[in-house]
Amino acid sequence: MIMMKFIDLKTQYEQLKGGINSRIQKVLDHGHYIMGPEVRELETELEEYTQVKHCVTVASGTEALLISLLSLNIQVGDQVITTPFTFAATAEVIVLLGAIPVFIDIEPDTGNMDAGNLEKAITQKTKAIIVVSLYGQTADMQAINAIAADHGGIPVIEDAAQSFGASYYNQKSCNLSTIGCTSFFPSKPLGCYGDGGGLFTNSDELAEAMRAIRVHGQTQRYHHTLIGVGGRMDTIQCAIILEKLTKFEQELQQRQWIAKYYLDGLSKVPFLTLPTIRTHRISAWAQFTIQLEQRDKLVKALADAKIPTAVHYPCPLHQQPAYKNRCKIIGPLRHAETLSRRVVSLPMHPFLNDSMQEVVMATIKQALI
Repeated sequence: MIMMKFIDLKTQYEQLKGGINSRIQKVLDHGHYIMGPEVRELETELEEYTQVKHCVTVASGTEALLISLLSLNIQVGDQVITTPFTFAATAEVIVLLGAIPVFIDIEPDTGNMDAGNLEKAITQKTKAIIVVSLYGQTADMQAINAIAADHGGIPVIEDAAQSFGASYYNQKSCNLSTIGCTSFFPSKPLGCYGDGGGLFTNSDELAEAMRAIRVHGQTQRYHHTLIGVGGRMDTIQCAIILEKLTKFEQELQQRQWIAKYYLDGLSKVPFLTLPTIRTHRISAWAQFTIQLEQRDKLVKALADAKIPTAVHYPCPLHQQPAYKNRCKIIGPLRHAETLSRRVVSLPMHPFLNDSMQEVVMATIKQALI
């Protein structure tokens, strides 16, 4: 029986072992575990990759979102428009600052924010928009940015935790809005071996604020000009990402081939809705997420065949106990509620081979046909 993994970090490490070990050893030798030279080296590499003027590495993707809001001076009672169909961190940071998440519905095919629902959610209290690039594909950023600009230049934050490496009209995710935020959690397309994240902006003023906020609001040692956090990314984690970057484009290409193999192989399976990639977009394929009504039946069949799955996400945030009384809902959130009942993610990583995918697809067909 083929040993199936949802994400295969072990094989990736084996292929990069020499370089990763050497990078880690270099950090151990110089001993600068916090804000060591690899931190700025990585930021420079990521600036070049995304073609963004400023990258600021931080302790996690959640920290990136929090610092982005702090840099925009989001206050108690402010409203931040976002999607309910996302991981809790997207709304969590809004609530932590005493602001109010304003949820609008999503596109039924991509799961991303529906720009057509945005304008009716904007009020005088709207101080930011957080757009989630779900499953590796960006939302319709041109439409969203245009609406934000028409309403006085509302800052737009891209939550690109799942989409680093994706592109939209040939422009990289994290370089599509006022601020881009990403995560280097191990399971992400570009992941470290702990927590890590990054902030991206073309604004000198915001970048300066972000750098201060990640070190407790200090502009110089013991001189605090802003309210901040302990939000630095460890030097060793930066070193690991630097090595992984050497093979990142190759791994993204492998994800494209694997996604196409799934799409071709499952195209005629009844009762199944496959992922849709909109025109002028290239997904990073953080997940390969299908939709069906008989999700529980399929998950059980795959589990019986020792094939791992995941549900991203089983309950939209406006229905979660922590958020349902702390949010504002604009219109029915029908698509978010529907997708939460229908989505399931299949194994997706650069090291899936044809044989592994054939087992997954054969199991799906046997369960549904």
